[in-house]
Amino acid sequence: MSSPDLARVVEALLFASDEPLTLKRLRWILEDYPPAGPESSSNGEEAKRLDAEIEGAVAAVKAKYPQAESPIVVLEVAEGWQLATNPAYAPWVKKLYKDRVSFRLSQAALETLAIVAYRQPITRAEIEEIRGVEVIAALETLIERGLIRVAGRKETVGRPLLYATSPEFLRQFGLRSLADMPVLSASSDAPPVETGARVPEGDTAPEVPAAAPEVATLPNPSAET
Repeated sequence: MSSPDLARVVEALLFASDEPLTLKRLRWILEDYPPAGPESSSNGEEAKRLDAEIEGAVAAVKAKYPQAESPIVVLEVAEGWQLATNPAYAPWVKKLYKDRVSFRLSQAALETLAIVAYRQPITRAEIEEIRGVEVIAALETLIERGLIRVAGRKETVGRPLLYATSPEFLRQFGLRSLADMPVLSASSDAPPVETGARVPEGDTAPEVPAAAPEVATLPNPSAET
């Protein structure tokens, strides 16, 4: 049996996955595609070839689902790609999940999340200095919901924990990367986050169902808090 077209393989993977698939993840899954292909002169060249073919396959899948007409779209979110329903069909999809329990983040949790997002990696003491109040409960809630994660320790006295946003934060807010976050006004006390290598990589946050496009309302299978 001949190998299926790469675009069809990628489409099947996007369909089967309940979280965005990054280029790195797709490369790992497809490292043996095609099974009997000729070996490249170097691993670097082979990786570049495969990356280019995967990106071309994703582009072909995206073209198959034109956003204006198809009920299915390919979203570029959380530094990867994911199949999703067209926002035009949201009223019906919402009724499908009408029994799904949702939770609302408190104002304190939202403010804490915003500070982490724009100042990450950041310690609890630094967040409390900005907010002027204790943030232990808010941090625990955000970690429980998978929106932030522990990103290491700060090399200072006591080596306090550093907090950063998770891939789930990007997914819930429909962001491809931190670079897509809104730019703060010049009068803001919190400068935009510096994207790049400042935030250590961590494990992907626990998966929770996708939310309706409301900043403060995020579905979760647990009870409402």
